[in-house]
Amino acid sequence: MAAFGVTSQGFVRKEFATLLAEAVARARSAFGDDVDLSPTSPLLKILQVTAAEDARLWRRLEDLYYSRFLSSAIGDDLDRLGEEVGFDRPHLTAAGEVTITVENPQPGRVYVLPEGTVLVAPGPVAAFHTTATVRLSAGADTATVAARAFAAGPGGDVAAGAVTEVDPDFQRHYLGVAPPTGFRVTNQRPFTGGADHEGDEAYRGRLLGRSRTMWTPAAVREAVLAVPGVVDVLLSDPLGGVDVSQSYFGAFPFDQRLFSDERRLGEPYFFSVVVAHEFARPWRTEPPGTVTGLFEQVTAAIDRVRPVGIHPQVVEADHIEVGLRARLVTQPGYDSQALVGALTERLAADVGGLALGGDVLFSQVMRALVEQPGVSDVQDLRLRRCPPAFGRITLGQVAFAADVVEAGPGESLTMGPTEIAVFTVDSTLLDLEVTPR
Repeated sequence: MAAFGVTSQGFVRKEFATLLAEAVARARSAFGDDVDLSPTSPLLKILQVTAAEDARLWRRLEDLYYSRFLSSAIGDDLDRLGEEVGFDRPHLTAAGEVTITVENPQPGRVYVLPEGTVLVAPGPVAAFHTTATVRLSAGADTATVAARAFAAGPGGDVAAGAVTEVDPDFQRHYLGVAPPTGFRVTNQRPFTGGADHEGDEAYRGRLLGRSRTMWTPAAVREAVLAVPGVVDVLLSDPLGGVDVSQSYFGAFPFDQRLFSDERRLGEPYFFSVVVAHEFARPWRTEPPGTVTGLFEQVTAAIDRVRPVGIHPQVVEADHIEVGLRARLVTQPGYDSQALVGALTERLAADVGGLALGGDVLFSQVMRALVEQPGVSDVQDLRLRRCPPAFGRITLGQVAFAADVVEAGPGESLTMGPTEIAVFTVDSTLLDLEVTPR
């Protein structure tokens, strides 16, 4: 006999056919085997209606059962599960477009406003940032670019014309522009999306990954990843466990030497937190503090979950710019500029999904190129990366690469544990030669 309801395999509901068959069997038992249950029988019609109502009830019972599990709850049920653990569904960040105009430009000068240029609105400070590089000059003094709010929530949903200028401190420190040259900013349409909430899948992932412990590396990692703009985090806790990245691991007798010095009672203990972040967000807070830097936000988030006497050393990950050189043979009828634009967007999305220490695979890049409609052949593909910089951070022994920025044929780009690959569509490391077939 089939089991229905709550079983070891989950909730099994009764379907309409099963319910109707059971109702017919009960009718025959009550009224006799000769009862009229033909297709035109009034009794059968009544049994069909009641079976349909019962089927809806079983579906509701199934929904109620699965609404109590993070892996299957949706909508308001998922919200209630999040409220039980004290983690409400996050808001999204408002987005829109702004038009930037350079005023009184110097002849022959190109003004480059990088991705992450800080824009502000008057009144209570609402800060936004551009999501692409803008180049302005006397011959092309106006450009439209997408922008997003730094802070999530409805506060970023500003009206049309609310965003009016580039942050003066950002302009002075990073753009090197002084009066009479300046920038005029306006948004023709309102910024929207800040009042919306995160989707079910993203919110479910946050809840499933939420740490159920306190004062542990898992809790610290969760707190850091919850900071807007953080892409990935790496923790190094020398006294919290065996660190196999140490150069002397496996090279000495275990009964003669310790992995690291023991913590002395009464002395503070430090652990390292390596943070990879979105390029558009500033690492440090610059006066007058229009946008709080990620360093300060991460430090504050860790302070809420760290034990007394244990302090973090928050450091920025090595963001390694990567690119490629290749010759593309295209099919007739395809625009080369549109083709390159589509390819760079695809590569930016693929590389943007990598975590700390994630290698840029030759096969992954080749696949992105050959799958692009219009590309018939890819020749002489070489992956590129920035040369190593002095003063880079390391956790244990990490090989120091030579001053070669281009990998060999078929070679991938290997990243260290504290490195994360960054690809931009206007990178100087990008060299795509398009040849029509």
